[in-house]
Amino acid sequence: MTFNGTGANVVGLQSLMRTWEAVICASTAHINVDEGGAPEKLLGSKIIDLQTHDGKLTPDHINSVEWRAGDVHQSQPKVVLITQSTEYGTCYSPEEIRAIADTAHARGLALYLDGARIANAAASFNVSLRAMTTDAGVDVMSFGGTKNGAMSAEAVIVLNPELNISSDLGFIRKQYMQLSSKMRFTSAQFIALLTDELWLENAKHANSMAQRLAAGVKEIPGVTITRPTQANAVFAQLPPASIPRLQAHTPFYVWNEAQSEVRWVCSWDTTETDLEEFTTALKTELN
Repeated sequence: MTFNGTGANVVGLQSLMRTWEAVICASTAHINVDEGGAPEKLLGSKIIDLQTHDGKLTPDHINSVEWRAGDVHQSQPKVVLITQSTEYGTCYSPEEIRAIADTAHARGLALYLDGARIANAAASFNVSLRAMTTDAGVDVMSFGGTKNGAMSAEAVIVLNPELNISSDLGFIRKQYMQLSSKMRFTSAQFIALLTDELWLENAKHANSMAQRLAAGVKEIPGVTITRPTQANAVFAQLPPASIPRLQAHTPFYVWNEAQSEVRWVCSWDTTETDLEEFTTALKTELN
């Protein structure tokens, strides 16, 4: 268990990598753009970020990375990292993950899954967590709780016992200051999330609210939905002048300032009233 997603990713990746090794990921991956340089600073490892059109890596992306094995002058790729769901709100199918895992393993690379929103991805495809992790060839993953109803609670899970790294995680977590003397309060939240599939209920609700939001705003003049709504995030393009005024009503993130693209994220506790009030504010602002 860790306190946050950055901590989970650093602990999970450290269990797989040494300082002269590198991790391959999409350019939009959380470890590359949203973790304040923590992976590079703490791991001492290089991030090889690849451009994608939807935030998702493919086998072709992985095969495009070339390196001189054993050359001390070059970082040695060791891990492929995928994010589920991605920063674009897109999701990998179990089949896509299996294809990536097979490609990574064939090249001697481990597959790490950043699962901060894996519950939303599982809900989107209506499959079990096992179907898109263990059965799909993932070696190590983080299981997100904080974005799905928990308070400062993430888990790092070793799925491939052949790696023989489980005993290392406790020491790594301690060194990276992710161990609390009251860790039981973090762990207890996962008992609640995993009881009666509360994790799935929360994720399904967040996803359905995002679908409802997308459907409610797409017909408003001045709003253009820019990406498919597969999980709990809606991406839209708005008139630039309207954005700060709408943010004063409801805080949200500007994803691409050059294109006036924003990201609206729904959660386990988003209500229909929340959506109605925001949609009304949006109509008032743009009409």
